[in-house]
Amino acid sequence: MRRTDPGAHGPADGSSTEESGPASPEGHGPVRYGPPLPDDGLPVLPELAAVLATVANLGAEEPVGGGPALLDAACGYWECRGLPAPPDRVTAGPGAPALLLALTAALGGDVLVPRPCAAWWAPYARLLGRPVFHVATPAESGGAPDPYALLETVRRVRDEGGDPRLLVLSVADDPTATVAPPELLHETVEAATSAGLHLVSDETWRDTLHAPDATVLLSPAEMLPDRVTVVTDLAGALLPAGWPAAVARFPEGATGRTLHARVLDILTALGARLAGPVAVAAAYALDEPGPVTARREAVVRLHARVAAAAHTAVVAGGALARPPQAGRHLYADLEPLRAALGAHGVGDAQELEDFLTARLGMPAPGGHRFGDDLGALRVRLATGPLLGGTDAERLECLTSPAPLELPHVQRALMSLESVLDDLRDDAQRWEPPR
Repeated sequence: MRRTDPGAHGPADGSSTEESGPASPEGHGPVRYGPPLPDDGLPVLPELAAVLATVANLGAEEPVGGGPALLDAACGYWECRGLPAPPDRVTAGPGAPALLLALTAALGGDVLVPRPCAAWWAPYARLLGRPVFHVATPAESGGAPDPYALLETVRRVRDEGGDPRLLVLSVADDPTATVAPPELLHETVEAATSAGLHLVSDETWRDTLHAPDATVLLSPAEMLPDRVTVVTDLAGALLPAGWPAAVARFPEGATGRTLHARVLDILTALGARLAGPVAVAAAYALDEPGPVTARREAVVRLHARVAAAAHTAVVAGGALARPPQAGRHLYADLEPLRAALGAHGVGDAQELEDFLTARLGMPAPGGHRFGDDLGALRVRLATGPLLGGTDAERLECLTSPAPLELPHVQRALMSLESVLDDLRDDAQRWEPPR
């Protein structure tokens, strides 16, 4: 008998595991309609654009895994974050998905991920025919599975004939926008170690902490140097999403050397090389010159303010959400508004996605896109669309000392407040008398 995910409710991308039956309506599940990373919504940094322009006539591709300049820049980037590594333990690729695909293929076995998790994690394992098992996260944060739930899932999968080898997690999380507390992360890493798992730590959002002086972020690679591979997509804080580039840092010792070599083989087979001009821009960004760090800090401050305001609106409207701590998004649970949403024909995450996307005029991907239960009324809300509809409006947000007071930002937040307030009022009217 084919084993199944003991906690899954279908693929994390929302698609069917089989191609039988009628085609899904556009946007209602296929991987190609999955939500992208939350964009910062801003025009490209002029200094970054200038670097790219100077090498626009460079027609050559980078070597597989990245050339010396890019790898040296990546090593310097991680050195500044307490994760030193020589260039022969670092690899670059055209985006984090290509690196995760190669890592999953190289490591083999079944894959474990938190519930919820980034929308792009599970499809790459399934593309390789690998089962994906979702593990519940604790109440404090998303991104890292509960250690006891992790051990129980590993036990059950092995009892059913499975071969769990890889745990993918994130310390600064998409979709929940939370940061895993160090004590929880330690317990999860210890559980993964005792279960013999290799860890891939997606640290795409580590440089977007809303309160960096008050938030402690630790990488699992600091705790377990010989069993953790770190992946960082530069679209998180350094490059535009349309310039795909990511870097991976491999573990120490023989495990890291073997895995690094295998990943390079797979990237070669895939033809997964960075475009030459993008590699030059990526190396510039990873060196963190003044213009790049100044823009990053300004963008983080802006999105932190807007995310806090959006969180206030969500909670005031009767929904639930953890306070966002990183990234450009928040994760909202509208279960308390189920009765009011039911009057609009909304009973699951896909219907909630359709309803809010239409009402808000901005994407509101449902929790099923992130591996959550289809029946749960959860959505990820990005802050980028709240900054305005034009480059001029969004740049004004970046330079304004009071971006929340700008008319176009106020209108966007008022729209969010209005939709949720209407649902809250309806829910209160329909509450039975006590």
